[in-house]
Amino acid sequence: MDESTLIRHAANGDAAAWEPLVLAHEEAVFRLAYLFLGDPDDAADVAQEAFLRAWNHIQSFDPTRPLRPWLLSIVTNLARNRYRSAGRYLAALTRGFRNEPAPANIEEKSAQHLEASELWKAVQTLNMPDQQIVYLRYFLDLSVTETAEVLQVAEGTVKSRLSRALERLRGIIQQEFPVLAERREGHEGRDA
Repeated sequence: MDESTLIRHAANGDAAAWEPLVLAHEEAVFRLAYLFLGDPDDAADVAQEAFLRAWNHIQSFDPTRPLRPWLLSIVTNLARNRYRSAGRYLAALTRGFRNEPAPANIEEKSAQHLEASELWKAVQTLNMPDQQIVYLRYFLDLSVTETAEVLQVAEGTVKSRLSRALERLRGIIQQEFPVLAERREGHEGRDA
């Protein structure tokens, strides 16, 4: 069954139809919660609460729309509330989210791991709204439209906030993360 059919069945109380929807979106939901909270246990709690809230309100959801942006907006709200109440700061993610070919050797794997780690550290120096928009757009690979739905803002707002966030990130990389700046220049030299 396709997603809209599963949503309709779930809205009619069919818990068996809800399960494949949870399985399809649980990784993205957990990752977004982890971005905000930096703790896997807290992220798992928020993810579980988000799915429970979604299940309890699935009757009001329009099944012709994609489910992921709606779920991620629930996660965003829950995680923000937990983040504010706990006063926690984000912890670094330890792996990259790039769709690159597997490295050929250990040195290349090590270099990619270092670059991904440094990139995430650079992203973490941005303010929370900038981190969030970069994460949604590039790490979860949401479209501008989906990102706008998650953040509950206009698409033009997503584009302008993303542009500003990336400009700030470039400046941070140039000043504070020379390893990334050097690798970026090396990639641009090869691409030219």
